[in-house]
Amino acid sequence: MFEKLKLLQKRSYAPYSYFRVSAILTTNNGKEFYGVNVENSSYGATICAERSAIVSAVSNGYTKGDFEKLYLLVDGDTISTPCNMCRQVFTEFFESNMEIVMYNKHGESKTLTVEDLCPYSFTSEDLK
Repeated sequence: MFEKLKLLQKRSYAPYSYFRVSAILTTNNGKEFYGVNVENSSYGATICAERSAIVSAVSNGYTKGDFEKLYLLVDGDTISTPCNMCRQVFTEFFESNMEIVMYNKHGESKTLTVEDLCPYSFTSEDLK
């Protein structure tokens, strides 16, 4: 998966931060959805690679319970974890035990579950 992420990362649009990120979201039926970060001079309009992949999958009819694993690659020396906005979207579409595999540019990886990343998440249950 690391090699696929490296190729995909070339599509990232990061002219402001130069922090390129790619994501591949796999489904239970073997489909892959791709995402890259797409920056904007109005920083709030930037979309992360993780959410890009998730939105693509949802646009294609997939929903919570359909996802197997999310793979991420950052163009840096350290293994970075997803931002809190992405983590919130994870709680909406991913099961709490789903794994997120994060790589740095050297191929070193760390795997955490959604629960690891979002131990006290805000969910639809909080709205009741």
